[in-house]
Amino acid sequence: MKIYNTFTKTKEEFVPIEPGKVKIYVCGPTVYSFIHIGNARPIVVFDVLHRYLEYKGYEVTYATNFTDVDDKIIKRANEEGVEASVISERYIGEYLKDVEGLKTAKADCRPKVTEEIGGIIEMIKTLIEKGYAYEKNGSVYFSTTDFKPYGLLSGKKLKELEAGARVEIDEEKRNPSDFVLWKPAKPGEPKWASPWSEGRPGWHIECSVMSKKYLGDTIDIHAGGDDLIFPHHENEIAQSEAANGKKFVNYWMHNAMLTISGKKMGKSEGNFLILRDIIKDFSYDVIRFLILTVHYRSPMNFSRDLMEAAETSLTRIRTAYSNLKFRRDNAKTEELKEEEQNSLNELQKYITMFEESLDDDLNTANAVTAVFELVKFSNVSVLENSSKAQAQAFIDVFDKLADVLGIKLEETVEIGSEKIEALIAERQLARKNKDFAAADRIRNELSDMGITLNDTPEGVKWTYKEKK
Repeated sequence: MKIYNTFTKTKEEFVPIEPGKVKIYVCGPTVYSFIHIGNARPIVVFDVLHRYLEYKGYEVTYATNFTDVDDKIIKRANEEGVEASVISERYIGEYLKDVEGLKTAKADCRPKVTEEIGGIIEMIKTLIEKGYAYEKNGSVYFSTTDFKPYGLLSGKKLKELEAGARVEIDEEKRNPSDFVLWKPAKPGEPKWASPWSEGRPGWHIECSVMSKKYLGDTIDIHAGGDDLIFPHHENEIAQSEAANGKKFVNYWMHNAMLTISGKKMGKSEGNFLILRDIIKDFSYDVIRFLILTVHYRSPMNFSRDLMEAAETSLTRIRTAYSNLKFRRDNAKTEELKEEEQNSLNELQKYITMFEESLDDDLNTANAVTAVFELVKFSNVSVLENSSKAQAQAFIDVFDKLADVLGIKLEETVEIGSEKIEALIAERQLARKNKDFAAADRIRNELSDMGITLNDTPEGVKWTYKEKK
């Protein structure tokens, strides 16, 4: 498998630190509100990375954090007149609902900043002792000029930063590019005792501490959105390598940003889309599928038209899968026929196409294309007279590939299939008795539930789509 390493700006063969094991850290959310559609992209993309590495036989340890103390959290807490923890815990819960809706595999650990303060203080002490950090008026800053490799990830030069580019001027800093590790709390803010002041950590230090605690000094893959390359990930490298004396990350992966109808998403543009608002019209499944149709390093556009196209495409895959299950369940022959063997032999071609796509820097777009090629092949290979064994072989491949992508091949039926089947049987009886009014009434009742009927020579097929 090859991965594009943001640090080296090249695709590199992935070789884990420890054979058969992979350690991944993905920057998590600052929990002050519902997540937006842009936040969903790294959640989905790096979940597929997690799934695919496990598919390839690796034992994966996947860590992602919650930033549960931050200026935005404090601001919202003050607006509502509650403790900051009330806000953070509320939106951690909402985030986890969205993660579950997006069918994301569970992370091995989801540490919170407020539970790691002791480790943060210890790392800051180490940085001061080693001469990489200094204290001023209760604040502690990292000295970027004392860490010589600073800027290698982002390609930024200290001289440019010192000129004030994208760096907030702070009279306490020795250099404009220095960044805060610890800061005194303002009145009414959450605070913890430290050797320097009663205060709280800066943003960047948290991930260095949590990745070290849960994954070790050096990790295989660190991932996140490309908006985090500078300053967050650049500063993580500086802190971690200065404190630990070891290389921090072997492979850096960053997903590109998302635009809304061709424009950068933002509140000032009036196109800031919360995920919860989108699922009023489209399911989590469709959102996930759309994200996977674009390579993670390519900019991704989001629009209603693209969502509708993704919904149609996902339905096409699900219809093919449903047809296979129908053919299997209604097959008149159990055992594989001699003439069907060639189609089973050819199935490997689609598995190989799928794997080669993901081996090439996690190209989910091409992997989805491989699934569509499988759809076309299954539609012409598994027919009315096919054996149960042939249909099952195709189903197994669909299940295998869909599990890696995290795609649900069957929509969840809220009302229970037994009730549906009973109504279909009642309708069939009404048709047999030429009571067409009753048959139409039952069809309409099912339609109101989101059930679409398709009368075929083999029997009645039904599909479900949740009503919005």
